[in-house]
Amino acid sequence: MADLTPTHISWQPSVNAANHHTDRYANTELTVRRGQGFTITLYFNRLRQNGESLAFVTEIGPYPSESHRTRAVFNLSEAGPSGWSAAQGPSEATATNFVITSPANAVIGRYNLTLLVTSGNKISSRYLGQFVLLFNPWCTGDDVFIANENERQEYVLNENGIIFVGNARYIEARAWYYGQFQDLLNICLTMLDLSLYYRQDPGMDVSRRGDPKYVGRVISSMINGNDNDNGVLLGKWQGSFHSHENPSRWDGSVVILKKWRQDNYRPVQYGQCWVFAGVMCTVLRCLGIPTRLVSNFNSAHDVDRNLSIDKYYDSSGRSLNISKDSTWDYHVWNESWFVRPDLGRSYNGWQVLDATPQEQSKGIFQCGPASVVAIKEGEVDLDYDTLFVYTEVNADCNRWIVYNDGTKKRVYCDTEIIGRFISTKALGSNARVDVTANYKYPEGSSEERRVYKKALAKILGTSVTEGRTESADGRPSETVRNPGIAGKFKLAEPPVFGKDINLILVLNNLSSDRKAVRVDMSASTILYTRRTVAEILKATTSAELGPKQGKHIRVKIPYAHYGKYLTTDKRIQVTALCEVMRSHGLKLLVEKTIILEDTNIIIKLPRRIVVNRAATLEISYANPLPEPVSRCVLLVTLMNQQVKINLARLAPRERSKIYFEFTPRRSGPLQLQVDFSCDKFSHVKGFVTIAVAPS
Repeated sequence: MADLTPTHISWQPSVNAANHHTDRYANTELTVRRGQGFTITLYFNRLRQNGESLAFVTEIGPYPSESHRTRAVFNLSEAGPSGWSAAQGPSEATATNFVITSPANAVIGRYNLTLLVTSGNKISSRYLGQFVLLFNPWCTGDDVFIANENERQEYVLNENGIIFVGNARYIEARAWYYGQFQDLLNICLTMLDLSLYYRQDPGMDVSRRGDPKYVGRVISSMINGNDNDNGVLLGKWQGSFHSHENPSRWDGSVVILKKWRQDNYRPVQYGQCWVFAGVMCTVLRCLGIPTRLVSNFNSAHDVDRNLSIDKYYDSSGRSLNISKDSTWDYHVWNESWFVRPDLGRSYNGWQVLDATPQEQSKGIFQCGPASVVAIKEGEVDLDYDTLFVYTEVNADCNRWIVYNDGTKKRVYCDTEIIGRFISTKALGSNARVDVTANYKYPEGSSEERRVYKKALAKILGTSVTEGRTESADGRPSETVRNPGIAGKFKLAEPPVFGKDINLILVLNNLSSDRKAVRVDMSASTILYTRRTVAEILKATTSAELGPKQGKHIRVKIPYAHYGKYLTTDKRIQVTALCEVMRSHGLKLLVEKTIILEDTNIIIKLPRRIVVNRAATLEISYANPLPEPVSRCVLLVTLMNQQVKINLARLAPRERSKIYFEFTPRRSGPLQLQVDFSCDKFSHVKGFVTIAVAPS
């Protein structure tokens, strides 16, 4: 009798993909989730006889090992120590159905599957093929299990995202296409194999890929290319982007990841924080880890780890780039959902992961996972990088005047400005949800100060009763004295790109004494990281304030002064250093960051859009400048398909429009993005989410 041999295998792709929520992946090989059974059908050359037994072998990685849980041998209908199992299902003649189930903590990645046939003393093996195993947020035993189905739909299956940018006073929504199902799975798995962790010990690295906190940390190191590890993106925040891509050009992850692969895994140039976060969200969702983007406004980078951000100005109020600390208008990172058995159950849930290369962690540019609960409670000594993230949302901010002789004087300490309006996308809509309360207690509350002192004590190794008053070089400062005046900048009208900016400096005398005030004003174009690009205004004036009196000082910044110095960030910082005369140097620092509003791209939709039927949109765009523009280009992106449309030049203040026809190929939400550039400005964005109806 011929040996029992499988002649053909059916991976039952449709049934398995539907049951495992993997039916949208573009790859052709079987893709399933761990902790859940999947069905295969084996066709044998004959019926199985008594005395013939079957077993399966799963192997993953270059050095499969049962001790490392990267190899498992399991007999039919027997529960083995590996946690893998196989059971025979309903069968017909020589076609036998088997249900194979992996443990809920199995290593994720691409497996080889082999059949063992035992007949008497003879064992024969037959290689069956490969399948991919992913994390399973639907499985209660998986570390990434998330109970709410709406959250699984949003944080695992939604390919369309919203990133919140701008600043704390002007929050904007930017569209991002994650596209985690668009033929990226092989790229994501290759990413793991290119990491420094894998290079150092391939067998151990693969054996740890069942742990989402390990996988998340590895991915955070691989999204950036700062460690000579074939990372996906290089970051650049200033200077020219000539011959490479301005980070503002990107609208989604798919084109970046595919370019990375096409360029033989050389880092793509360039990215900034929201790009790093968008790409990492794609990779983690692709691997099955629930992930979302979070934007932190007034985000601190505390280089010297003293929970204080020190910012310096010269005696005329101009910002000085001499501090290693920095505060960005916004910073975008990721949160992923999984348990933390290494810390304890109370730290389960959302974990911060950040791929933007700001600092090395244990010798590699990586950050997290840091438990959001640990951040809120000031547990800055817990793994991983909790102190770094805590300071991003809760550091104090000190402002110093640097005099010509090099002496420094602290003029202000703000305990509330850092970590404002921490935001993420709402479930099932493009609305903004404020999650600041997840990260910290209310600013100014006794709980917030208690946690701050606890965090500082953990750093210093001693109890803390009051906040420190030292500059970054460790020199004690004077106690901050109230200058007796208050001030703020107000916009006389909305600041629109292409028009003059009109501001009012409002000064108020808080005392019953007359005050003479000298005002040194400056304005500079800046990046969203608040680095100065160019000074565009410097002026000095004075004001006499009677008792309890207020005064308005008008400030005008003409377009001709700022236009050619703006970056795509379109930001201007205005500073007024107000010195009360004959007061032994009492000063008030007033500061405002202005984001210039773009002339809107307007997208008009037909009343109803149906799958597989052509639809026509109207897209209008404008030149907001008092001068003509040429080399006009419109990029229209739908999923990962992009159309470039060259347009005629536009006269000053002219608005024009085009009609764009497309045919949606599936029902449900569809994100359409528009990007307008010309010779005078670039990357003005617009987007709309289209509800495509079934036919």
